[in-house]
Amino acid sequence: MPPPGPDIKTPLGRPWRWLWIALLALFCLAVLDRAFPPPVPGRDAPQALLVVARDGTPLRAFPDRNHVWRHPVALADVAPLYLQALQRYEDRWFRWHPGVNPVALARAAWQWARYGRIVSGGSTLTMQVARIIEPTPRTMAGKARQILRALQLEWRYSKDEILVLYVNYAPMGGVLEGVEAASRAYLGKPARRLSHADVALLTVLPQAPSRLRPDRRPVEARAARDKVLQRMAGLWSDSDIGDARQEPIVAQAVREPLLAPLLAERLRREAKGVQRIDTTIDASMQETVELLLASRLGALPPRVSMATLVIDNATLEVRAYAGSADFADADRFAFVDMVRAARSPGSTLKPFLYGLALDEGLIHSESLLADVPQSFGGYQPGNFQQSFHGPVGVSEALTKSLNVPAVEVLDRLEPNRFVAALRRGGLKLDFPKGETPNLSVILGGAATTLEQLVGAYTAFARQGMAGKPRYRPGEPLVEQRMLSPGAAFIIRDVLESGGPVGRAVEQGSGIRRGLAWKTGTSFGFRDAWSVGVSDRYTVGVWVGRPDGTPNPGFFGANTAAPLLVDLFTAIDKEAPAPRITPPSVRQEKICWPLGTRFDPAEAELCHRQMLAWLLNDTAPPTFPDRLRGGEARTAYEVDAASGLRVSTECSDRPRRRIAAARWPAALEPWLPADIQAKARPPAWDARCPPTTEPEAGLRIVGLSHGEVIRRPRPNQPPVVRLELRGQRGEVYWLINGRLIARQPASQPLIHRLEENGRVDITVMDERGRYDRISVSVR
Repeated sequence: MPPPGPDIKTPLGRPWRWLWIALLALFCLAVLDRAFPPPVPGRDAPQALLVVARDGTPLRAFPDRNHVWRHPVALADVAPLYLQALQRYEDRWFRWHPGVNPVALARAAWQWARYGRIVSGGSTLTMQVARIIEPTPRTMAGKARQILRALQLEWRYSKDEILVLYVNYAPMGGVLEGVEAASRAYLGKPARRLSHADVALLTVLPQAPSRLRPDRRPVEARAARDKVLQRMAGLWSDSDIGDARQEPIVAQAVREPLLAPLLAERLRREAKGVQRIDTTIDASMQETVELLLASRLGALPPRVSMATLVIDNATLEVRAYAGSADFADADRFAFVDMVRAARSPGSTLKPFLYGLALDEGLIHSESLLADVPQSFGGYQPGNFQQSFHGPVGVSEALTKSLNVPAVEVLDRLEPNRFVAALRRGGLKLDFPKGETPNLSVILGGAATTLEQLVGAYTAFARQGMAGKPRYRPGEPLVEQRMLSPGAAFIIRDVLESGGPVGRAVEQGSGIRRGLAWKTGTSFGFRDAWSVGVSDRYTVGVWVGRPDGTPNPGFFGANTAAPLLVDLFTAIDKEAPAPRITPPSVRQEKICWPLGTRFDPAEAELCHRQMLAWLLNDTAPPTFPDRLRGGEARTAYEVDAASGLRVSTECSDRPRRRIAAARWPAALEPWLPADIQAKARPPAWDARCPPTTEPEAGLRIVGLSHGEVIRRPRPNQPPVVRLELRGQRGEVYWLINGRLIARQPASQPLIHRLEENGRVDITVMDERGRYDRISVSVR
């Protein structure tokens, strides 16, 4: 065997040994990096949370467990001037070093050795981020740990990602962290709008956050700011630096943002693991809404709250959300969000009822309805003011929010179908456990929320498409067909102007502003509502006590509606656009009592002519008479010579056949004299026995028609006692159309006649029979 020769260079020889050592070292470093990662805040770590408006304005800040306010921000949302100044002043070699600047460290060490104190720290921006995320003592060991962490950060993250950590977590004094939080809190502006002077101030602030706080130490803060400005010479123009040095330090007191607080709380509970929630709220509009609500507090009783929701019709995005009247007033149940609370909607569902009835072909805008005392299977609704108007059209019934006509229409439409149609349109009604839809639902016999109600009302501005309110950008657009475009147009026109008749005489409530609204009041004055629609917005208002206690005298028209009008005045200053009538809608003349189109050939059947909106070219007739059978079109014969009424059984003289139209029996007592003259046939010929008339069998006793009643003394109203003959059941007593009593016929009516002048006294039973007298009080 030959003796061993000189060392032969093989792959495992000495030149490769250092490579293997280097690889092993890198592997060990990777293992250590994996085993001891830098404590960068992760998604699951307790974090501060910021809820912002659509333009980035903070609405509400939820601090972390250390009560730190932090407004998450991306580099693109920070003024480029700030990033320039930060890198120029703190670490001009930031883009080039690996996390540690050996030259700066050596200089700092030499200065410390020479002067016996720290003159410059030698820390890079990366090292500062390392100290922010993992505070270390100011010792050699602490500095070494900071250096290692800086190297780890550079290993794991890009330069921009490290900058993002700095601009979001740099200490800015007190409970503030990050440039956006400091800019909002001290300067009242977002970080993207910082001026040269602002940038210099916020750049130096993290060096000594407590000593340089501009709201407490303006002199020290200005001196430090000017030092930064001096350092920016050569990068910024001399004029920009000179102007910035002239600016005083003016910082507002640090306050927690608090706009739309209940919405912010709601979204915070729904969102998990985020630092920022963007909303669709318009910050300026939200502030306006909250100020308007606050201005009403002085006129409200204790514990009464208010809620408001504003939706953009085009996008269904919520622009303002006030769940309570004053978030700082615990006595008014400040933390109860009444936008989401289920309450009785009162009469606010009536527009949907009439709209659905239009789509079903049951009515047109001037269909004849009976606003008189009626019984619907034992259910006997009354109006809010306990007065009745007799014959009314759909437009008048809706604009005056009359209850009996609404129940009459619902009875024809059927409650189950109505509730199901609302649900299909996105408006869900809650009923007491075990209860099913009935006629009371149209008067508030179920519950819904302001959120759902306002979402449903958008249908009147969106061609019948209702929608779910959207609170965050990017939420899906959820919309459902509530009404046909034609029905939505007609109902909105009625609510805005009173329909064709109201528009013709320019007496509509919203005709000059393009605003259509409806009010509602729940039973016992517990809830006052008003919901309105313009071209741009749908707005809902609720007023009441969250605990359900009644507020006598507070109802939709006098409490919620004035606030609604003020809200629209403040937030919607655009003139209404010209309204385009859908192809399915047209105006035509119709006639009462039949409810059908006017026909010149049958002019004698038209006792009253109306201008109405028709949907799908349909003019449905008046509902069948509830109190008496037979057709609305009828005929009778009169003697050709005398004009008196006759029949074939009692007259053999020449006769003429007269076509006639009958009014519903329940409305006959309410007809004015000229209409009654048209509606009633002439008297019977003396040779013919009369048949039973509607008023036959009832007679008021105690006063005579045309009687004059004088007051016993000037200020003492007379008291009358009235009795009834010819009836044993229950009857309605009305004075000048106002219901004053519903009682057994055997019981006398005792009533004080308070006002002077003519007094019409009517009594009526459930079969439509009546008697009426007129007296005069002097």
